[in-house]
Amino acid sequence: MIDVYYWPTPNGWKITIALEEMELAYRIVPVNIGRGEQFESNFLAISPNNRIPAIVDTAPGDGDPPISIFETGAILIYLAEKSGRFLPSSPRARSEVLSWLMWQMGGLGPMLGQHGHFRLYAPEKINYAIQRYRQEALRLFGVLDKRLEAREFICGDYSIADMACWPWIITYKSQQLDLDQFSHLRRWYDALKKRPALRRGYDVGHDLRKASFSGRDGRPPKS
Repeated sequence: MIDVYYWPTPNGWKITIALEEMELAYRIVPVNIGRGEQFESNFLAISPNNRIPAIVDTAPGDGDPPISIFETGAILIYLAEKSGRFLPSSPRARSEVLSWLMWQMGGLGPMLGQHGHFRLYAPEKINYAIQRYRQEALRLFGVLDKRLEAREFICGDYSIADMACWPWIITYKSQQLDLDQFSHLRRWYDALKKRPALRRGYDVGHDLRKASFSGRDGRPPKS
């Protein structure tokens, strides 16, 4: 069993989508970030950077003690290796998936997160910050659109790179970004949202609280 310390945000959705796609048994342990539960000592022992999600694999192997993992990239790699799915074993294909996973971790997620913060939630509207992060978000959409021009998925076959990127692309409506400018990205996004396992993973925790990266009406983004 895998315990998932979780709140319904794009980073949280990455992990529940992966767990559903990989058909791994898991249990949700809510961490209410609106109440500051991510700063409590029991959670910090698992995730010292006080960010959700984190996991504890209570049975990683025969007789092995539990393993705790934080940071979504590390979690996705661990789950892919545990399940033997969605991360190729050949060096060339594996490095390609890991490169795009790191691209999401270092670029797509942080830039969309900053754009969402300054556009939707910052108490003071700073136009320079809004425009800077908007342009960077659109640039990254363009990078992914070009990558998908001749591919069904980001790295040929469906992988943890797709699982990492999709939950951030879904925020395009609340962030008021026009996805229809990017035809290949739009096609990929629409195809993935029809996957039953992805839908199940995305729906996890919607009853806990409305997602942090939602529109001004407080509702989680619709796909």
